[in-house]
Amino acid sequence: MNRINLDSFIAQTLQCVQKQNLGKPGEYARWLWGENRNLGLNEYGCADAANILYSIGSFPSAPEERAAWIQTLQSLQNAETGLYSEPTHHTIHTTAHCTAALELFDAKPLYKCSALEKYTTKAGLYELLEKEVDWQNPWPQSHKGAGILPCLTNTDMVGLEWKDWYFDWFSAHTDEETGFFFFGEEKQAPLYQYMAGGFHYLFNHEAEHRPLKYPDKIIDSCLHLLIDPDKSGMLRHCGFIDVDVVYCLTRAMRQTPHKFYEAKAALEDFAEKYIQMVLAIDYERDEAFNDLHCLFGTICCLAELQSALPGKIITSKPLKLVLDRRPFI
Repeated sequence: MNRINLDSFIAQTLQCVQKQNLGKPGEYARWLWGENRNLGLNEYGCADAANILYSIGSFPSAPEERAAWIQTLQSLQNAETGLYSEPTHHTIHTTAHCTAALELFDAKPLYKCSALEKYTTKAGLYELLEKEVDWQNPWPQSHKGAGILPCLTNTDMVGLEWKDWYFDWFSAHTDEETGFFFFGEEKQAPLYQYMAGGFHYLFNHEAEHRPLKYPDKIIDSCLHLLIDPDKSGMLRHCGFIDVDVVYCLTRAMRQTPHKFYEAKAALEDFAEKYIQMVLAIDYERDEAFNDLHCLFGTICCLAELQSALPGKIITSKPLKLVLDRRPFI
């Protein structure tokens, strides 16, 4: 893989974020156009703008500007339930995402997540993981099973004992075949669904420095998916499926030497194709690029690839992956 400079893409990314600003620091839309969409102040618009600016090295530094961002993100919380809500995602995902954005400012939401208090006990947590998460629909359902950890930890509602319960459960329910996570009798979803769902649980493990039970199997699964990435929806547009597989592969590689050189070569090949895709985007008209949430997924993927492939992907300011600071995207 030849060295590639991405400064032009980063400049377009910054311009896209700036276009979504609604006139005040911290107030952002998620979309610029579209029928049946809220084109005004949006939870994902605000959180993803913060995430993107942090990632590309343009994060607000002036105290008064940071205070305005914090106030906006805090104002979106429901005071009674402590949750954040937005129609495109489960409330646990939205809450985890917004509280994680606040953490970038070293801030917290105004209220604890009282509606999630029932999950602070061992019985309540396991009730969520075993009865409320549909493991036959692993990708979207992981928003609940993974999101509960940052929701409760970002608001100081649980401590080490709860975390041990959480990771003990996942250790006991790691699939020996794929290396990802499963509860139930028989897996019915395709592998990429378990990988994309597993990504959310995996970044929780990374954030808490917990070991993966079968990192060798995760590598095997990711390499299998990368044989035909388009079949899983990768390399098509801005979004999250690409960072899902990249992150699962790179972080598993940190825990085992299994197929290291094969995995490194697969990452280089994927990175080359992925960057070709992002550099070919029509920045004015592309639907996914102009969705701050999808664009954030792409920035995460580029940040992880840049870190995993030293010297191959160049930007004037090195990209920072928010997951290296705290969980949830």
